[in-house]
Amino acid sequence: MSDTTRRKFTAAAAGALAVATFPSMAQDAWPSRPVKLIIPFPPGGATDSVGRIVAQQLSAMWKQPVVVDNKPGAGTIIGTDAVAKAAADGYTLGMVISAHNINPSLRPKMPYDTVKDFAGISHVGIQHLCIAAHPSVEANNIPELIALAKKNPGKLGYASPGSGTAMHLAMELFNVNAGIKITHIPYKGGAPAQQDVVGGQVPLIVDVYHSIAPLMKAGRLKPIAMLSPKRLAALPNVQTISETIPSVVALSILGVVAPAGTPRAVVNKISADIAAMLKTPAVAAQFAEMGIEPVGSTPEAYDALIASEIAKWVPVVKASGATVD
Repeated sequence: MSDTTRRKFTAAAAGALAVATFPSMAQDAWPSRPVKLIIPFPPGGATDSVGRIVAQQLSAMWKQPVVVDNKPGAGTIIGTDAVAKAAADGYTLGMVISAHNINPSLRPKMPYDTVKDFAGISHVGIQHLCIAAHPSVEANNIPELIALAKKNPGKLGYASPGSGTAMHLAMELFNVNAGIKITHIPYKGGAPAQQDVVGGQVPLIVDVYHSIAPLMKAGRLKPIAMLSPKRLAALPNVQTISETIPSVVALSILGVVAPAGTPRAVVNKISADIAAMLKTPAVAAQFAEMGIEPVGSTPEAYDALIASEIAKWVPVVKASGATVD
């Protein structure tokens, strides 16, 4: 090889190495600026509370602000659509709940593809769902609620944090299996739904346990039943619906996603950091206080869970006849 040829080869190789190395170097420096975490609910609800814990912990780990951006509405679609359409650089993330997996079967026209337009980051945790009532409601458990609903067909209403949420579909599944009709009244988040039930405008609410637990402890709401497969240690005297109707069980799945195409190295880093965060005593204690079971999965495992949940909810939507309100 001549000196001229050798110099050309060396220069070309160096250039190729620089091009190949640059993305890795850029990803190693991530994050070099603030990260946005979009929460598809208003401030004050269950998902918002969890999202703010995640944001605070990741801010400390990354030495960069993780800014919470609340975008409520349309059964989480408004906020989640903003994630789908954001730049795929890791600087926009989104909190998602079970509505993310239910919406494809409930809403025929979606502004994004739930599978193709997102990269799963991590399954953060499981939230337990609870049916509660205004103290004036003449029912204290599931048999009494069924009897009251049959006595007043279509006249009872239940509030939920939004159409397409696990709370909405779980209650519709209860309606179908109990042979009753309790009317859905959707809200843009748990906080406004709670306010109207506490105020007596709506008799019932279905929400995540930790979000309404303070209201139940204060006597402003009373628990009727849990939708979990077994009773909670925190509420040993409150039955599950499955004790009366075995087929009615539902949980809320909470996770973090990013726009599809986000560099895999960044996706893996965020996932690993969330998993590490969930194992810290401080976060474990906060989650336990809120009745949330922390998980922390790989991106691949979370993508697989989302796909399986989408398939699971299809027959539930069909059987219940649930629609977007």
